[in-house]
Amino acid sequence: MAEQALDLPRAPEPQSGTRYEGPAARSPLRGALRRHVWWWVAVAIVAFSTALVLWARTRPSYDAYGWLVWGYQTLHGHLDLGGAPSWKPLPYVFTVPFALFGPHLEMRLWMVAAVALSFAGSVFAGRIAFRVVAAEPGADAAGTGAHAGAPQPVPLAQGRLVRLAPWAAAVVAGAAVLAIQDYMHYVLSVQSDPVIVTLVLAGIDSYLCGRRALAFWLGVLAGLGRPEAWILLGPYTLYLWFRAPRLRWQLVTGWALTAFMWFGVPTITNDRPFVSAQLAMNSPRMLRGNQIVGALHRFWDLYNAPLWVAAGLTAAWGAYRRHRVVLGLSVAVALWVIVEIAFALHGWPAIARYMFEAAAIAGVLGGIGVGWLLRVPLPALGLRPGAAADGTARLAPAGRVARYAGPLLAAAIVISLVPYARIRYEQEHDDLTAQRVRTNEINALLTTFDRIGGVRNIRRCGQPVIDVEWASLLAFTMRMDVGFVGYRPGWEIHHARGPIVVFNPIPYGWQSRPFRTAHTPTCRRLRAKLVFTRSHPGGRLIRQ
Repeated sequence: MAEQALDLPRAPEPQSGTRYEGPAARSPLRGALRRHVWWWVAVAIVAFSTALVLWARTRPSYDAYGWLVWGYQTLHGHLDLGGAPSWKPLPYVFTVPFALFGPHLEMRLWMVAAVALSFAGSVFAGRIAFRVVAAEPGADAAGTGAHAGAPQPVPLAQGRLVRLAPWAAAVVAGAAVLAIQDYMHYVLSVQSDPVIVTLVLAGIDSYLCGRRALAFWLGVLAGLGRPEAWILLGPYTLYLWFRAPRLRWQLVTGWALTAFMWFGVPTITNDRPFVSAQLAMNSPRMLRGNQIVGALHRFWDLYNAPLWVAAGLTAAWGAYRRHRVVLGLSVAVALWVIVEIAFALHGWPAIARYMFEAAAIAGVLGGIGVGWLLRVPLPALGLRPGAAADGTARLAPAGRVARYAGPLLAAAIVISLVPYARIRYEQEHDDLTAQRVRTNEINALLTTFDRIGGVRNIRRCGQPVIDVEWASLLAFTMRMDVGFVGYRPGWEIHHARGPIVVFNPIPYGWQSRPFRTAHTPTCRRLRAKLVFTRSHPGGRLIRQ
């Protein structure tokens, strides 16, 4: 902006012998806060996530308990990836160092880290949308205008909307990530899919900030969580190979690390380099019938119709304007979904959460669309420089109507999302209630272990057996690989030859039953049930 456009008065010079207490005296603190604002945001997210984990009282999912087992078993040299969950290197990168602090802290550290990283995705989505909308011509249009080369006053209401547009885009994009179907369920059950969403969005944000190497390494981390990320990381690697030759050693290192983590670790531990692909085949959640339609239907269900419409119109408008960032985001969504369809055709499950990343990018597009509607380009408003007697710009009649069309349409989109937001809230509230019931069952099971003699005594008497939904929890508690825990109680009772200890839930408690164990006092103590009642909130142990 030219100097003549702003003639700001100078601050008064402080008199000699006096202490000036104006803004300049406070600037160091404000400057420090502004320079490190995103560090403060990170601290706030970690603090909020820690408080949320304590308040929600949820516990890790089946897969997450299996990842914790990987960390513990790696430190003790007994890692075996032959059982569920399917091998995924990303959580392994976290759980191995966390395991140094012991099993209990390992679980807590993973829970806080996973929740904090998941919520950070909303921040990165907002940053991307803000950056795209704020970079539009005339985004500084609080009246300075950049279209005719000279300052052109803009109506006050329009100037406020222009300034508000990037912030509105950021809020909508950030909220859209959290509004993905079942997203908060996977956040509070500390699964890796929301973490991968954050890594993908952080990589895009880093690229837009000009940090090419950081964007690549974030893509490598995302690729350690979902192989679908390779469809984005591959072309980006080729781009960097020719445009940034100094980064070639990093590109080679990143892909070598990816290959080792996905295929080298399973080869070392199980001599099965493709164990993750083998375990994913014939999943009970695989699509039946038309895999293409089924995968697209699962993807569509991640959002409600108004947000899909906003994202689609933004992509179409971006294509019409040849907006490179919006075009790139749209292509990324399409490529991710195409790869997931290909996986479904191959026989892998193509679960909806595997497409969270594409949905999150679509949510960013929706936020960008809302921001664009709030700041329609000035020529489209019918500005006629010099039309007034005083030389200022005035709006043509058509422009007076168009001035409010965009904001009204943006408001209509946001308002249409409110009923769906309420539905999401009710769904998550019900899910949180169910998760807390599950936590109570887990706590009751752990109490049962302690009351019947402890983990070591159970393992001495036989192989622990439980229903499959609890198998990873049992393995984590017993310090065993998931593949060595029995998960079919009926089959184990009638067909297994060795000693076993079967655990099964009963009303208000758990029951343990030893089969073919040694006739020792410690093993006979395992035949019991622990019942929790109002008169016995700590549990009443009944020997059988």
